[in-house]
Amino acid sequence: MEEVVHVGANGRIVIPAAVRRALGVDAGDALLLRVVDGELRLLPRRRAVRMAQALVARHVPRERSLVEALLKTRREEVARERRGGRRRS
Repeated sequence: MEEVVHVGANGRIVIPAAVRRALGVDAGDALLLRVVDGELRLLPRRRAVRMAQALVARHVPRERSLVEALLKTRREEVARERRGGRRRS
């Protein structure tokens, strides 16, 4: 799909209805904008989140909780700080 749009006042563009439908976006939805190789790319934020979740899922076993791993690491850091084991230069 290709559409021509014009840049208006304050750098605004209107995303044509057909493009919004193709992206599944409605008024008020958040979009991520990226410039890649001189192109402007729009990505609905919910799709970006799903892509990130899929990426993590490929590399982290289902039985492993990243939240628990983070909490464990933080608890260990706090314990080291309390013992005076962490010094800053």
